[in-house]
Amino acid sequence: MRSLQLRRSKGRSGRRHITPFLLLWLGSLTQAVCAQATNSDDTSQQIQHLTEAMERTQAQLQESQRQLDAMRAQLAALQRQMTSRSVPLQTSPSDTAKAIDELRERQTMQESQIATHEQTKVETESKYPLKISGQLLFNAFVNTSAVDAPPIPTLALAGSGTTGASVRQTVLGFSARGPHLFGAQSYADLHIDFDGSPQSGSTGSNYTGYYSGNSTFLRLRTADAGLRWDRTEVFFSLDRPLLSPEAPTSLTSVAEPALAWSGNLWTWNPQLGVTHDLTLSGAHALRLQAALMDVGDASMPGSSVGGAAGVAPTLSERSRWPALEARIALGAPRPDEGSHIGVGGYFAPHLDPLGRRFDAWAATLDTRLQLSDRLSLSGSFYRGQALGGLGGGAYKDLAYLADSTSGNYYYSPLADVGGWAQVKETINARLQFNAALGLDNAFAEQVRRYANPSGTIYQNLARNRTYTGNVIWSPSAYLVFSLEYRDLQSVPAIGPANRSNILGVGAGYRF
Repeated sequence: MRSLQLRRSKGRSGRRHITPFLLLWLGSLTQAVCAQATNSDDTSQQIQHLTEAMERTQAQLQESQRQLDAMRAQLAALQRQMTSRSVPLQTSPSDTAKAIDELRERQTMQESQIATHEQTKVETESKYPLKISGQLLFNAFVNTSAVDAPPIPTLALAGSGTTGASVRQTVLGFSARGPHLFGAQSYADLHIDFDGSPQSGSTGSNYTGYYSGNSTFLRLRTADAGLRWDRTEVFFSLDRPLLSPEAPTSLTSVAEPALAWSGNLWTWNPQLGVTHDLTLSGAHALRLQAALMDVGDASMPGSSVGGAAGVAPTLSERSRWPALEARIALGAPRPDEGSHIGVGGYFAPHLDPLGRRFDAWAATLDTRLQLSDRLSLSGSFYRGQALGGLGGGAYKDLAYLADSTSGNYYYSPLADVGGWAQVKETINARLQFNAALGLDNAFAEQVRRYANPSGTIYQNLARNRTYTGNVIWSPSAYLVFSLEYRDLQSVPAIGPANRSNILGVGAGYRF
């Protein structure tokens, strides 16, 4: 009996011990279930984050693939361009050798130019860099008939021809870059040559020849200075008109640019102006230019009017108003490079020697078109009145006539039309061919009314025309050679036309 009670007592005691363990197990199970639920929520968030990261990565991969495809297309285009410019896919050994030689020539030219840029800069008092450059130029010429200036003829005359040589077209230049002002880079450029007028009364003791004189021939050629921002430039200069930014290429006509007085408005006059560039798109830009100008006179007898210290004012200065010029050009983002087309206008009040007012004016068109990698077309055209001060008008602003009885002069502003065009073929960095024509045509009816059979060719000239062609070869960055032919024809309003065939040779050393 006692043993039975003992077993029952043990059974109750075992159940009392089992119950706490059961409760502990149930609590642990509940915590595990809760933890599993919490882990399930965290896993869902992690899956969502991973999905978003994968979507972003996929978008980046797609953008990278697009960029790679674009780079492959550009690389293929460059390869096709290089193949078309250098060696075809199927070339003969001789063609390959020529292409290699051309690449070597370009490399040599680039190395010479790099060596030039690496030279020590000239030290100035302002401590800002100054670059000295120039071209020692030798010219030999043969003129089949008489001309106004044998080394650089611009007008054909009646008479026998000439043969000679000159070094007076040598040019010396100074280029300086100064401090920044108002956020702009300051600059100044100056060029001189040796084509000034010889001193009268020279004797054998200080003069050794017309084309080899020294100090008497130094001449200020052009000068430019200003402030240059990214898109705007303010300047003053002694340079060619804004209306005529292009010039034909020549190595035998440097003292006066090629086609001067045959359609090229080139004269160097003092100017104060501004230039602003507007970017229209990635491929086009608009250039706006305007300036005030002190325009000079063409050579004209009877126009001298006394001034201070014996200096005669120009007909434009006598009006007390400066000339105005403006130009608008559409072209490449860098207007100085690539193709462009521009239109311009010019207006200048004048007073003739008798004190009567007349106006000089012009409307112009200029262009440079890159027809292919090697071929380009450039030119300039104008229509106006009294353009002798810009290098047109048949050497005169006015048609004039002297009264033999009274000695008085009678004047009339002269209408004029003209222009020039040039085709350039650049074979490579060393060789180029140029062909150009120019015409300056004063209205013959006006000239004829004031013509004088005993007058000068300048007074009676109505039309000046030039055809020219040259080849220019530069074996290095320092040496340049040229052979040029010109057909120059000058037609007066009365009397026969004069014509001269001109053969010129040029050899220059650049430094």
